[in-house]
Amino acid sequence: MASINKLALLSRSLSSAAAQQVVKPPIQLFGLEGRYATALYSAATKLSQLDQVEKDLTALQSTIKADKKLREQVTSPIINKKVMATALKEAAAKLKFAPATANLLGLLADNGRLKKLDTVISAFKTIMAAHRGEVVCEVISAKPLDAGQNKQLEGALKSFLKPNQSLKITSRVDPSIIGGLIVSIGDKYVDMSIATKVKLYTDVIQSAA
Repeated sequence: MASINKLALLSRSLSSAAAQQVVKPPIQLFGLEGRYATALYSAATKLSQLDQVEKDLTALQSTIKADKKLREQVTSPIINKKVMATALKEAAAKLKFAPATANLLGLLADNGRLKKLDTVISAFKTIMAAHRGEVVCEVISAKPLDAGQNKQLEGALKSFLKPNQSLKITSRVDPSIIGGLIVSIGDKYVDMSIATKVKLYTDVIQSAA
């Protein structure tokens, strides 16, 4: 019950509308970024700004990734929170961002959570994909998968879908997992990496020593 109350408070902070029941997203996300994204989805739904907010955040995320100086400013622990909040609200107004988007940026800045902006945006995009009937899946491998492997993996992942859903796969290479795969689909997460297995075996051996 406490977590529901926190989401309601956060949603009201993001929206100027009167207190209402939180609009539940089509998919449940966890963690701090999940709570912010859920509250933003609720507020943007009430204000009929879902599509505009997604457009705003996608553009902002791309800009931050491409602009190193801006990225450092957004994540800097040195810059005064109130100064950053004011600057972001002014920038949002100039860029004609939706009110819900501007409120999110201000709230993250006020709470010292701007370093979480990228993950909050990604979480919101996951919710929006589910809103459209898409199931977002991220596949992490030690090296790029070939066409045959991709086709086989896609076939296996489609078994998780409901009749009215479509699959949206993004792939990422991370050599540190050594081999195997790490797959997240919707709210499910499966770690089949060799690195995790090695750590597990190492922990077992150390505990038995």
